[in-house]
Amino acid sequence: MDRVAVRKTAELDSLRAWMVVVAAFLASSVAFGVIYSLGVFLKPMGADFGASAASVSALFSITSAIYYGLGAPAGRIADRCGPRAVVAAGAMILGAGLCLTAIVGDIRLAYLTYGIGVGAGGACCYVPTLAAVGGWFDRRRNTALGVAAAGTGAGTLAVPPIAAALIAHYGWRASYLALGLAGTAILLLCALMIQAPPAPRAQAKAGPGLGTLLRSPAFLMLYFTWMLGTMALFVPFVFLPAFARDHGAGEVAAAALVSIIGGTSIVGRLVLGPVGDRVGVVVLFKASVLAMGLSYAIWLLTGYGWLMLFAVVLGTAYGVRIAAVPVVLIEFFGVEKLGSTLGIFFTATGVAALLGPSLAGLAVELSGGYRGGILFALAVGLLGFAVIAPLRRGAG
Repeated sequence: MDRVAVRKTAELDSLRAWMVVVAAFLASSVAFGVIYSLGVFLKPMGADFGASAASVSALFSITSAIYYGLGAPAGRIADRCGPRAVVAAGAMILGAGLCLTAIVGDIRLAYLTYGIGVGAGGACCYVPTLAAVGGWFDRRRNTALGVAAAGTGAGTLAVPPIAAALIAHYGWRASYLALGLAGTAILLLCALMIQAPPAPRAQAKAGPGLGTLLRSPAFLMLYFTWMLGTMALFVPFVFLPAFARDHGAGEVAAAALVSIIGGTSIVGRLVLGPVGDRVGVVVLFKASVLAMGLSYAIWLLTGYGWLMLFAVVLGTAYGVRIAAVPVVLIEFFGVEKLGSTLGIFFTATGVAALLGPSLAGLAVELSGGYRGGILFALAVGLLGFAVIAPLRRGAG
């Protein structure tokens, strides 16, 4: 190994590498925090626009489709040109989208400003920063990716109550202006902190292309288990608060169940480092998929205590799963072109977002109650584990 290669290898796991982790944590906090705070904006936006709840909630579907659909090209550009320019562009697009949404007068214009702004801006910031973390670490990769992935849970916990407080005092339009300006500033800071991984090009293996991934049994197993598991995951996010209210919980207690899922998911993300190093990340990933699938059986039990237990188990397993998947992809397909690999992989979430809530809603309607939706989640979650169970290291 030449002197330059030795120096670059020495930068792995360094203080500079941990600065990239901080950037990825903050970027995912902003992107997911903004997207998952949409729920607190639905009622005031609907009243202002004179639009139905269904029309306003379509913002989430549009944004999710763009967010996960553009992850692959954003990752590919970051692999080729470096993540800094892509994240800086995402900061400006996301901020502009929120600020323009604050001044539009029609929900159809908001589909463009919010859907494209938040969707495209978030895609430019999430996948490239997460991929960069994978390339900056060797010995501490599991821990680093776990901390970076914890940003999604932190943003989901922190931003919605902040947004609700802003709306109560200043209205939804001023709140989106504030979120747009603050989000832009934080994401531009992330762009300054992020750097392309230092691994010498001569030493790095060529990353897989789309054709290679689609011909890989390991990738297809991972892709479909992720799609199925995420379809199941959307069910409690949509129906759990209403189910809890129907079984005697108050408004605050019912809403708190979703917060418990988000909060415990942070714990699950941080488990990746110490546990993944001991048992192996592929084994841990499989265990998280199985735990998520089995957790829906707890939801079938009545009583608020059981619902809290369900939220804790699901949230912890969900956190482990989302933190582990980049490491699993690195083990099978290498760190080179990780941005492209992650971007292609996360289109599974977009498919799940389009199919999961609709199919769960159909199950609820056909069964005449939420039990049908819960059984749908249980069946799909366990099917996701059945898909991934045969996966073995080295079978890429």
